[in-house]
Amino acid sequence: MDEKAWLAQLFEEQRPRLRSVAYRMLGSLSEAEDAVQEAWLRLDGVDATEIDSLPAWLTTVVSRECLNQLRTRQRRREDSLDAQTFERGDDFDLEEEAQLADSVGLALLVVLDSLGPAERIAFVLHDMFAVPFEDIATMLDRTPAAVRQIASRARRRVRGEQPSADVARSRQAVEAYLAAARGGDFEALLQLLDPDVVLHADASISGAPAPVVLRGVRSVSKGALLASDRARGTQVALVDGVPALVLAPRGRLEIVLTFTFDGDRITAIDVVGDPARLGALEITVP
Repeated sequence: MDEKAWLAQLFEEQRPRLRSVAYRMLGSLSEAEDAVQEAWLRLDGVDATEIDSLPAWLTTVVSRECLNQLRTRQRRREDSLDAQTFERGDDFDLEEEAQLADSVGLALLVVLDSLGPAERIAFVLHDMFAVPFEDIATMLDRTPAAVRQIASRARRRVRGEQPSADVARSRQAVEAYLAAARGGDFEALLQLLDPDVVLHADASISGAPAPVVLRGVRSVSKGALLASDRARGTQVALVDGVPALVLAPRGRLEIVLTFTFDGDRITAIDVVGDPARLGALEITVP
């Protein structure tokens, strides 16, 4: 086996891990693949005998490429508020999105997307992949002590406050609602919703000229069933410390459902899609 074939074999062994690292940093599988491919192009152009640790070298290259992409993304958001909303492309696949959300955690992707580039890099590499602070410091051009502080700050934003017993109880109701919506279980929805439940949805979600309001358990249940496809790409998160549902294609927050409870019954649902309202919400991982 010649050197190039040997390097290619070693790279393919590292590809799944590199893709996993890049996906958590970027929240986009296509962008993660691009970052991994850039690492291969860089590897193909260097003298491999000078690399002490190939996994560490590849991780550094992928991380720096992700950092560049995150910084570019941040500049675009600062230039245009419209860029903060997710635009679904022609290649959007709900089934793929649901699988990715289940494997990584949709709420985590949403929170990571709210972090700055340095915070996201430090948290993902250290807390999720056990990369030493000293190595991350080199990538970020910071001291190890500074990177430790950055990761700590990101960790607090990701985890939020510890949930109470009431939050755990509410989460069970939200999970049951999501399961019923995904499964098209009309009878289960009737049991979960208060007879006089009210649903309010921002106009931006339906494209209507005014917010949509549904009243009564049957009307709201039918609306939930009509959104069953969307529910498959939705997961539970904590929104302002309370269990809620988030839809975030590629980790970009698009829709949030918040709930009001009376005991175990859901009395109101607020479907938030307006960018200004979404931006004011604090999302953490349950």
